[in-house]
Formats: sequence, C-alpha cells, structure tokens
Amino acid sequence: MTTESVLDRRDVVDMAAAAIMIGLTFSWGLNYVAAKISYAGYDPVFVSIARSLLGGLCVLGWCWLRGIKLFEADGTLGAGIAVGVLFGVEFLCLYIGLEYTTVARNTLLVNTMPFWVLIGGHFLLGEHINARKLGGLVLAFCGLVAVFSDGIVAGTGTTLTGDLLSLGSGVLWAATSIVIKRSKLVATSAEKLLLYQLAGAAIVGVLVMPLAGPPIRAVAALPTLALLFQSIYIVAFTYVLWFWLLRRYPASGLSSFAFLSPVFGVLCGAVVLGEAPTARIFLALALIAAGLIIVNRPARRQPAP
Repeated sequence: MTTESVLDRRDVVDMAAAAIMIGLTFSWGLNYVAAKISYAGYDPVFVSIARSLLGGLCVLGWCWLRGIKLFEADGTLGAGIAVGVLFGVEFLCLYIGLEYTTVARNTLLVNTMPFWVLIGGHFLLGEHINARKLGGLVLAFCGLVAVFSDGIVAGTGTTLTGDLLSLGSGVLWAATSIVIKRSKLVATSAEKLLLYQLAGAAIVGVLVMPLAGPPIRAVAALPTLALLFQSIYIVAFTYVLWFWLLRRYPASGLSSFAFLSPVFGVLCGAVVLGEAPTARIFLALALIAAGLIIVNRPARRQPAP
C-alpha cells in the first residue's frame, strides 16, 4: 500500500461520503423503477443479459484506463464461477419477480439480504448472532409477515409468484456474499469480483432465454433509455463509485446507509409509477429499515480499564 493510499483513508464517514451514499442508495432504489419501465420494450431475461454485457464492457474499459489487472492467476476461478452462477440466478429471480409484483414489494423483499447473511454467517462463518442483531432479525421477520399478509391485490400485478421470486433473490444475494467471504474472492479486486458476477449473469441469462418470451417486445425510446440507465449508470458508474468509497471509508459506516435503498425504492415506485403502497407496506418498510439500522449499528467500544 502506498503512502498516498494510506493518507487517503478515512476513519469515519464524513459529510461528502454521506452525501454520496444518499445519492447511491437513491440511484439503487430508482433502478427497480427503471427495470420495470424497460419491460415495456424488452423481456426481463433479455434485460438481465443486456445489462450485464453493456455494464461489463464499461467496467472493462474502466479497468483498462486504470491499469487494473484482471486475468492474472490468483486462485479465484472456481469461487468466481460459483459466485457468477449465484449472481445470475439471483438477478433472474429479481427481474422476473419484478414483472409480477410491485416495485415496493420487490425492493423490500430483495433488501432482506443482510438478514439472510446474518443467519448464514452464524452457521457457516462463525459470526455469532448477539442479542442486538437478534432483535434486528425479529423486526425484519415482522416486516416480511407484513408484506405477505398484505395479500394478493387483484389488478395491480401483485402475485405470490413475484413476491417469492423477489424473496429468493434476496436469499441468493446473501448466499453470494457468504461464498465471497469464505473464498479467496474476499481478497481480490472489487472490479474483478464484479466482472465475475456480470459474466455469470450474462451466461445464465443466455441459457434461460430460450425458455422465456420474445426478447424484444416493442422498441421504444423510454424502455431503451431505462435499459441504458441500468447498464451504464447503475452498473458501470454507481458500482465503481461504491468500490471507491469502500477503499476510502470504513465499510461498517457505509453499511449503515443500507436502510435507505428500500425506502427510496418504495418512494420511487409511488412517485414514478403511481403505485399506491398500502399501510402494511409502509409498516413493513419501517420494520425492515429499523432492523437494518440495528443490525448494521457498530457495537459500542468498552472503555479501557
């Protein structure tokens, strides 16, 4: 590590980083709306493939400009393939599920990921759940109950299938994170890790595409712009910016902003798509956001004796 990189590190999340994180979580919430809009022109499986390929090309260009080495042997290929497959299936569940449910329900169920990581980490990583984190899990579970008890609302596109696929996406996202933590991928560059996942999503999508509907439904400006927004801005820009933040600021401080993503997803779905979240969806949002805050809150340091 160079002297410059050491000096660039920050011990706390400052105002600049907080502002960037708010912008990133808003963008990630808006991404669910963009995906929904793109379905007017393209099949969800095709959207997953195109997003991965276009975004991957942009990330490759970024690595080339920055001189980031990607193809050196580092013992991560096997784990990279596993993560790629998990990520590919995860995004198929997310994108297909989003077509059959609302943005609000989809973003809430997908963003239960940290709680599944917590449960998986307890059994697979030796990261024991303490009383505080158990409280966060209980709140999250109550949030899930609130989502599913909201029922199937006729005429709004909300179905049990869409909800279950969305929840499955959150579980697969957690499984991906656990595989990364248990393998050499934890020490590889963030860009290489992202490209493993994007390559996996593209390949899985291509394999599933023959089972899906026609890839192109109706070429139009708005769905195409929504697809480009996901591919270029979300994948190639916000993810790279996120990686930059992770290198500069403590991950524990950045993760405390996680609750904002489902909040923005619910709000963007209501404002842009005209979805009308019910009282139970707002209750679920409050419970899941509270659970995220509790789980991500750093433990208090005990004073020295």
